[in-house]
Amino acid sequence: MRRDNEGLHAGRRTRPYAPMTKIFARIVSAVLALAAPALAADPWSHAEVVTEVMFDNRFEPDHLTFRSGQPTELRLENRGKDMHEFTAPTFLAAAKVRDKRLLANGGTDIVVQAGKSIRIFLIPGPKGQYDLTCADHDWDGMVGGITVE
Repeated sequence: MRRDNEGLHAGRRTRPYAPMTKIFARIVSAVLALAAPALAADPWSHAEVVTEVMFDNRFEPDHLTFRSGQPTELRLENRGKDMHEFTAPTFLAAAKVRDKRLLANGGTDIVVQAGKSIRIFLIPGPKGQYDLTCADHDWDGMVGGITVE
């Protein structure tokens, strides 16, 4: 009669699930290896947030700063009673905008209706200074600036 610690596996415990554990570990490793490039390729997952609030005839703040090449979520909030535009043709032309359908007037500005907000995902272009206006209210002082560092 054989005791548990004798025979082919004397002194060792057998693990019938060991091969399954190795297979599972390989499957998990393969899935993670396939998912890693997709996660790393999404520049928007760690986007910097820049917020511009539009009041009737002024931007707040009146000067925005972006980092060149840094994925950014630009939040535009219109708290005024009038429609306002984020007009920055040179800045927007130099930036990589994720959804160009949100741009108006040939890509020169972003229209925000009264009481509404818009989120634009973009990657700012070259370093420099850019003009910012509201095309409908620049005559009344609704102007500002953009710096890309």
